[in-house]
Amino acid sequence: MTMTDKVDFSGVAWGSVEWTNLCTLYLRAYESGSPAPILGDTAAAEAVDRIDYDWARMRRAMRPGSNQYLVTMRAKQLDDWSAGFLRRHPDATVLHLGCGMDTRALRLAPPKTVQWFDVDQPDVIALRRRLYEDRDGYRMIGSTVTDEAWLDQLPTDRPTLMVAEGLVMYLTEPQVRALLRGITDRFGSGELAFDTVSPMGPRLSKIFTKGIIKWGIRDARELERWNPRLRLLEQSFVGALCERIPSAPVRLLWRVVNATPMRNYDVLNRFAF
Repeated sequence: MTMTDKVDFSGVAWGSVEWTNLCTLYLRAYESGSPAPILGDTAAAEAVDRIDYDWARMRRAMRPGSNQYLVTMRAKQLDDWSAGFLRRHPDATVLHLGCGMDTRALRLAPPKTVQWFDVDQPDVIALRRRLYEDRDGYRMIGSTVTDEAWLDQLPTDRPTLMVAEGLVMYLTEPQVRALLRGITDRFGSGELAFDTVSPMGPRLSKIFTKGIIKWGIRDARELERWNPRLRLLEQSFVGALCERIPSAPVRLLWRVVNATPMRNYDVLNRFAF
């Protein structure tokens, strides 16, 4: 799956979607160097080592030392849920939507019996293909997740896991409804693991980020009313793993956040269908 040549990413435009994906890759890589990492994404660190890019400028922008924990705590919880599903269903299909430059398929090292599909916009997948290759059991698909044509390429006779990290809040509510309906209608059974933001997200986005966050929900249990096939299994707030943060000041900051309603700003959800 992994190629070894040095890859020039210097043409990635600052502030683009591709750049955003490099930001999260960098933060996961940075955290992997901690003496006691939460995620331990050594595959991200290997990818950063292979990419020719202005990482010094990235470091100044991302300010690792605290910002990486939002990314790594969220990824760790979704990894744990995904790993549990794969233990129960070693013949599963995995749909990793909005995969970006994420190395989840490498971190989890699924058995060869799993069919794993990384899905993202064509430009993002084109960038990803400069680092990774398709192989038996692993394939990349360049498509917007709202274009259901990509679903026609997938097997439907296996338990199916959909993972979507930092994705659905950038879709409109009708698009989220259609995406979830398309998956539960097409596949016989499985689980969905994804994060949602509160309604505060779109409101703040209109002020600070030109409205790129389009959808928020107060309680994801409402999705059970949208789609009767969905059943909420568990939820976790994004800072639930904060006691594992090695930095005492950053750990204290997350404790404060977790003691306020802001703990519910970004919530991780696990549904069965």
